[in-house]
Amino acid sequence: MTSTETATATVSREIRLAARPVGEPGRHHFDLVTTGVPEPAEGQILVRNTWMSVDPYMRGRMDDAPSYIPPFALGTALEGSAIGEVVASRAASVPVGATVSHFLGWREYAVLDAAAATVVDPAIASPSSYLGPLGTTGLTAYAALTRTAPVTEGDVVFVSAAAGAVGSVAGQLARRLGASRVIGSAGGPLKTRRLLDAFGYDAAVDHRRGDLPGQLAQAAPEGIDVYLDAVGGDHLQAAIGAMRQGGRIALVGAISGYNATAPAVGPDNLFHAAAREVTLRGMLVSSHFDLFPEWIGRAAGWLADGSLHAEETVVDGIEHAPEAFLGMMRGANTGKMLVRLAPAAAPAPAAPTAPAAATAAGAR
Repeated sequence: MTSTETATATVSREIRLAARPVGEPGRHHFDLVTTGVPEPAEGQILVRNTWMSVDPYMRGRMDDAPSYIPPFALGTALEGSAIGEVVASRAASVPVGATVSHFLGWREYAVLDAAAATVVDPAIASPSSYLGPLGTTGLTAYAALTRTAPVTEGDVVFVSAAAGAVGSVAGQLARRLGASRVIGSAGGPLKTRRLLDAFGYDAAVDHRRGDLPGQLAQAAPEGIDVYLDAVGGDHLQAAIGAMRQGGRIALVGAISGYNATAPAVGPDNLFHAAAREVTLRGMLVSSHFDLFPEWIGRAAGWLADGSLHAEETVVDGIEHAPEAFLGMMRGANTGKMLVRLAPAAAPAPAAPTAPAAATAAGAR
C-alpha cells in the first residue's frame, strides 16, 4: 500500500438511483448510502473525489430505454465526470498525489483501473476547470462550432442555453472563430444581462418572455448562419425559421423535452431548412475526444490570461448532489453546475458487513 489512507478500509458515501422517474425527477428518486470501498487491485487506483459534475444527459440515463449510453442501474451508484486526488495506487503510471479526471462521480471515493483515469495538471488551471471549460462541456462547444456546425468569418451565431456550461463558452468561442454577431438565449433578466456583460454576447433573447421568433428576428434582422441547439422544441423551430441560405445547426441537446411523458413536439417548419439548404447535424462529444489536447492547449491559455471567462455554480457535499442535479435541470446554474466534495481528514473504519451496514437516506 502506498498511502496510509488505505491502512484501514475506506468508507464512502454515494448517491444511488432509487427509482426511475416518470416526468420530472424528485429527491425521492435518489438514495444516499454509506458503504465500504475495496482496496485497489493490481493496476488500479483509489481516488478521493474532490469535485463532481451534474449534466443534462444524466436525465436520459435514468430511463430504462436504449440510447447512445447505457441507462443507470437501480440500486447502484450513479456515474459521471469527477476530479479527485489519488490516495492509493497500484499502478506505476498514476502515482499517489496525482490529480485525475474519471467517470466515477456521485461518490466520495472511487476505485478504478488506472487506464480509466486521466492525469490533469492543476498548475495550469484549477481542478474544477477540468469539469467545465477544460472538460467535456468546453469540448462540446469547441467541436460543435469547429466541426459539426463550423463558424466562418462574418457569421451570425445563435446559441441556446447560453448561460449554461456549454453556452457560456460557446458565445466567447464563436467570437474568436470570426462571428460578426453572437446571440444567446437564456431565462430571465439576470441571466440575459450576464450574457452581455460576462460571456461575450452581442444580444440576448429571454425565452421566458415568449415569442422567440420575434425576439430572434429583432436580434438578427437579416437571419442567422449557425445555431448551437441544446434545447430543442421552440428554440429549434425559431432557429430554423431564422436560418439563412446554407446555414448550419449543431444538434447537441434537447433539454426542453427530457422530462416529457409524451412525445416531444418537433419543429413544423423543416421545409424551410430544405429550401435554405440548411444542415442539421447531431453530435456526441464522445466522438470528438481526439480534439481534447488541441482544445485544452488553447483554452488553458485563454483561461490563464483572462480572455476566456468561466463561471461555476457550486453546491457543497455529496448529500446535496441530487439537489444540484435537479436545480441544473431547472436552470438554476450560471456556467457549470458542480458539487464540491468535502475532503476527509482520515478514513473511517468500514462497517463489519456490507449490505447490512449500508445506511440509506431517502427523500426528506
